[in-house]
Amino acid sequence: MELRDKVAVITGGKRIGRVVAQHLADRGMDLVLTYRGSQEEAEHTVADVVARGRRATAVNADVSRPADCSAIIDQAVAAYGRVDVLVNMASVYRSKPIDAVTSDYWDADMNVNVRSAFLCAHAALPHMRRNGGGRVVNIADWLSRSGRPNYRGFTSHYVAKAAIIALTEALALELAGDNILVNAVAPGPILPSADMSEQDIANAVRAIPVGHWGGEAEIARLVAFLCETDFITGETMRADGGRHLL
Repeated sequence: MELRDKVAVITGGKRIGRVVAQHLADRGMDLVLTYRGSQEEAEHTVADVVARGRRATAVNADVSRPADCSAIIDQAVAAYGRVDVLVNMASVYRSKPIDAVTSDYWDADMNVNVRSAFLCAHAALPHMRRNGGGRVVNIADWLSRSGRPNYRGFTSHYVAKAAIIALTEALALELAGDNILVNAVAPGPILPSADMSEQDIANAVRAIPVGHWGGEAEIARLVAFLCETDFITGETMRADGGRHLL
């Protein structure tokens, strides 16, 4: 799909999402970005897009709520007349020992990581069909894609990201006839987390076969590729520097 003058909705516009937005703007897309508690960061991303000569707007929304997901898509159509791409980047990443995981904690992980992707896709589909097709890109995880949890304390996160892979495959089958292709990206060691020590970061690098962190641009390029493809659908593509091989 040619991306120039098309419209993309990205849920979550900070860190990696910000670079994805910049990359799609460089390819000629207009952007609608969502945020819940990071308005300032979302506005910075809007400014990045505008500086590249494209249009952008930020929408405050809780993507675990059906009404908010519908409102995001409605605002995109009202502002720019169409929705061609949906990038479901909204996510929560946290850990807790299984004995301490409550039903509320579990539901929150599922709602943000999985429910939101379904709700936003469901809201966008009529508009994509009206335009003759579209692209949905979800964000999974290299561990779920590899079929091994590997780290204790991440049960709800692992299960949620495995569900994203299943959702990607099921939607791809349902929507292929509408020229709506659905894929997922499974990031590995892209960015060190803020709470990692220098020693933690060095240890992590030693576990990456290519010998370095990926960086946000790797995800941005892969998202753009999955938006542009006219044939690949139902895939979850790892970007992990070979980490799954060990």
